[in-house]
Amino acid sequence: MGSTTQSFKAEAVFPSTSPPFVQFASRRSVVHSTKGMVACTQPLAAEAGQRILKMGGNAADAAVAVAAALNMTEPSSTGIGGDMFCLFFDAKTKKVHALNGSGRSPKNTSVEQVRKELGQKNGNIPTHSALAVTVPGAAAGWVDTIAKFGSGKVSMEQILTPAIELGEEGFPVSEFAASFWQAGEADLKRASPNFREMLKRDKKADQFVRAPRAGEIMHNPCLAQTFRAVAAEGKKGFYTGKIAQSIVDVLRFSGGFMELSDLEDHMNRGADEPEAISLKFRGQNVKNKGPHRLADNAGDYFVELWEHPPNGQGIVALMALGILEELERTGKIQTFALEDHNSASYLHAVIEALRIAFADAAWWVTDPEFMPVKSAELISREYLAERAKLFNPEKAVDHAHGKPRSPAQNHSDTVYFAVADKDGNGCSFINSNYEGFGSCIIPQGCGFTLQNRGSNFDLAPDDHPNVYQGGKRPYHTIIPGMITHGDAAERQLHSVYGVMGGFMQPQGHVQVLLNMEVFGMNPQQALDAPRICLGAGMPEDGEKQMNVVYLEEGIDDEVVKVLKKMGHDVEVVNGWKRGRFGRGQIIRRHVDEETGQAVFSGGSDLRGDGMAIPA
Repeated sequence: MGSTTQSFKAEAVFPSTSPPFVQFASRRSVVHSTKGMVACTQPLAAEAGQRILKMGGNAADAAVAVAAALNMTEPSSTGIGGDMFCLFFDAKTKKVHALNGSGRSPKNTSVEQVRKELGQKNGNIPTHSALAVTVPGAAAGWVDTIAKFGSGKVSMEQILTPAIELGEEGFPVSEFAASFWQAGEADLKRASPNFREMLKRDKKADQFVRAPRAGEIMHNPCLAQTFRAVAAEGKKGFYTGKIAQSIVDVLRFSGGFMELSDLEDHMNRGADEPEAISLKFRGQNVKNKGPHRLADNAGDYFVELWEHPPNGQGIVALMALGILEELERTGKIQTFALEDHNSASYLHAVIEALRIAFADAAWWVTDPEFMPVKSAELISREYLAERAKLFNPEKAVDHAHGKPRSPAQNHSDTVYFAVADKDGNGCSFINSNYEGFGSCIIPQGCGFTLQNRGSNFDLAPDDHPNVYQGGKRPYHTIIPGMITHGDAAERQLHSVYGVMGGFMQPQGHVQVLLNMEVFGMNPQQALDAPRICLGAGMPEDGEKQMNVVYLEEGIDDEVVKVLKKMGHDVEVVNGWKRGRFGRGQIIRRHVDEETGQAVFSGGSDLRGDGMAIPA
């Protein structure tokens, strides 16, 4: 899944009586720079990326530095024991590259074997089962990001040094990270005998270990040593030798079936570099509504949304955006005015477009090597025109063949971050354990937890494209996003952006893009605006279906009433539970009219600890 909040009891961590302005800061300014920018969920990690940019590294170099520092400072959301995806905009070639750093299930396993071990014939693998652990893809992804897109001016050792220093010298834990850590404390202690590596000794309470509290200094020398191994030996330092053996040993102890050959196979394969997928959006009169309005005779203006192809779910955002454009073209929805933002008619259209897209993705999206249809088919104008016919402007319709994975797992346990450099390159990067600390299983001496991404496989029916199989990658929720404008030869970076949070992610991509381009918001405003979310239930919600629509506090009460009358199963979310709407980051680029200089404008979600910081 993806990242902001996780499965914690909000009221137990933060008093429900806290006034809203304490719960979430209500005012942040856009940050501007001409020399590049980093936007992420943790200030210390943002500084790590900034340091690399100042040393002459580019956006890709800085992104890996941020990924490592976030693993150190926010391990409940991300880590080298998980997976990563990125999009990279090359300012020289004008091309958007994609990199798939996700791992596979152990190859010598089968769905029959997993069903037998679990004693269940369908559903999903439990999230804290060792059988849910897939090969960690992040380490190879980090190394390949630098090899394919890096500047060549900084070494892997330099890139990982800020994170290594945080682990060895210690760092003060931030507010949200502390709450996530506390929520995962019991699971860490339960999952493996090595939990002490990622908890803190409490001398005053005479307890051997506990989660660190906000503002306390935390050390993780074991993770620092893991990073030193990658800095010195690259992929080999992680996928062979001591670290690889520790991974296999702890999984064998916990009931898993991963072998050294699975890790070595991933090392040899490396991260895939598939073609990024995109959709050109010309709807809603965008050329006259965005922050940089154009004349009526400006020609064919569009914004192009780029997503990583499956096994990620970025295709959902493209499909929903294309359906919205088709609905407008055929007169089923209006061209929205600025005052229509978060109106009932606007939200109804967005909700229904997303429902249709999710219904398709729930069946088709899986490892691209096993996917029976091509991404191009699902985002073709002809196909989206057919899907748009399912829309009813008067009422809600249940479009889903079922639920899109388990909505009860839609926490935000991922980190998304954005980097742009002075040369105009952009790196949209996402890294995740999946659910919180993932499996919570810690390989001895390594200082990180292993992901539980395999719980996103289906165990039945046998003909489901995403059914479990050895050596296969599951449906992935984590997705980086990017926006450009202009055709290939003249393509320019518009925004590096993303929103974390399980199945919230494509929903956030659509809403934030429309906030900027249709409703004229700057990056910070686009993130601050109240959001809607389909079926992103926390565990206490049970197995709710995708027809549940969560509305964030700040959406007008009359809008809530109208949506209910239209048949939407609506719940208003307030206080700390607003974390389910994800934590986003945006870096937007524009050119100053007078000087011709590129200006980067950054926003960081008020629902998290992070910040946008200039280089």
